[in-house]
Amino acid sequence: MSDFDDFLRHKYAYVAIGEFKPGCFSEARQLYEKAVSTYTEGFKGAYLLQEPGSDRGIAIILWDSIENMDGHQDAVYQQTLGKIAHLFETPPVTAFYEVCSEIGLPQLLATATASTQAGR
Repeated sequence: MSDFDDFLRHKYAYVAIGEFKPGCFSEARQLYEKAVSTYTEGFKGAYLLQEPGSDRGIAIILWDSIENMDGHQDAVYQQTLGKIAHLFETPPVTAFYEVCSEIGLPQLLATATASTQAGR
């Protein structure tokens, strides 16, 4: 697949919006980072956002396909969910989305890569 074809391929995002018990965001962040570090095939990046001065946040995990996303819901994923579940004030709201527009860093990286390859 060419770089251009790969660029046109849409990604998928798993999004979780939730609130942790007071003072638990830091522990939840550590567990999130540990879990995300195990992702391999099809994983395109992750973000954890925290509302300033609160224990509310949004987790966004990007995948190249729904199949790869589903493939990572294994024993490690289930174990991490078990460790993090008690930290939530209420269960998070989760959803899956297709990424239909990217502006910013991905385009800068694509341009830099193309420039580097052209200069060879």
